[in-house]
Amino acid sequence: MPRPKKCRRVCGVPPCAAFGPKDGAAPCETVPLALDEYETIRLIDLEGLQQEQAAQAMGVGRATVQAIYTSARRKLADCVVHGKVLV
Repeated sequence: MPRPKKCRRVCGVPPCAAFGPKDGAAPCETVPLALDEYETIRLIDLEGLQQEQAAQAMGVGRATVQAIYTSARRKLADCVVHGKVLV
């Protein structure tokens, strides 16, 4: 039986629902970004916090933040490289 998911603190929801290429072509694929992934990117990349500080802000362990951050960065890279829409 898996461990129960710990509640994660998130400051707010993103101001836009989707982000993607604006070249006029209909996007073929979308990539969902979870709210905790968004918050991790915001804290580490935008606010400049260390992973330990981001973990404290979210109320989870550093290893959890590292896993969330890795997943979020992979999704962002997939969107940029392949022209997918991030939702």
